[in-house]
Amino acid sequence: MMALTVSILRLFVCILAFPMFLLNFLGLWNQICKKWFPYFMLRCSVMYNQQMASKKRELFSNLQDFVGPSGKLSLLEIGCGTGANFKFYPPGCSVTCSDPNPNFEKFLIKSVAENRHLQFERFVVAAGENMPQVADGSMDVVVCTLVLCSVESQERILQEVRRVLRPGGAFYFLEHVAAESSTWNHFWQQILHPSWYLLFDRCHLTRESWKVLEQAAFSELKLQHFQAPLSWKLIRPHICGYAVK
Repeated sequence: MMALTVSILRLFVCILAFPMFLLNFLGLWNQICKKWFPYFMLRCSVMYNQQMASKKRELFSNLQDFVGPSGKLSLLEIGCGTGANFKFYPPGCSVTCSDPNPNFEKFLIKSVAENRHLQFERFVVAAGENMPQVADGSMDVVVCTLVLCSVESQERILQEVRRVLRPGGAFYFLEHVAAESSTWNHFWQQILHPSWYLLFDRCHLTRESWKVLEQAAFSELKLQHFQAPLSWKLIRPHICGYAVK
């Protein structure tokens, strides 16, 4: 009965969002989304940082523990977006950024100008699953926040993370995930997922990203589940932590 209710309500929501699905069918929605999404993320990241500042500070508090032999922390941020994490990185950190959407670059440059405590290296236009521009074992730390929800393959992106990390390097993550089954939050996540996926640039509401992290070949995994203090209840279920190569 519950599955039927979910299917009916999901169909109703999809009918309401029909113009968006039609544009997607015609191959136009992705072009529109790629252009407007950076503007949305600029506004969204400000609000998210305000509500998640203490959690981000806590998460990134030990980044310096992974400084490599060079004496400088080399950090790669995958799916960097507008550079919302820059303010939480330690002074002198050498930052390389990647994102598959080139329209983020102008917003990223602004964030670089506002965070002079960092040494910005370059912006790489690439999906996290395939970053040939980044050399093997060249990074002390890789950061990924609100990205695993929208990548094509979580398994492949974690393989790339392990490739570019030096031995003993760390992968930091902060992600919204599926709510516990049998909760109202999970119920609405299932209903809204198809429309949400298109509206928010392939973002999945129902991914259990912790399972992929637990199965990845890291030597150590520190992972925490928590309810984020966010206005949007749908994405309050979160995980955060870091994994060591």
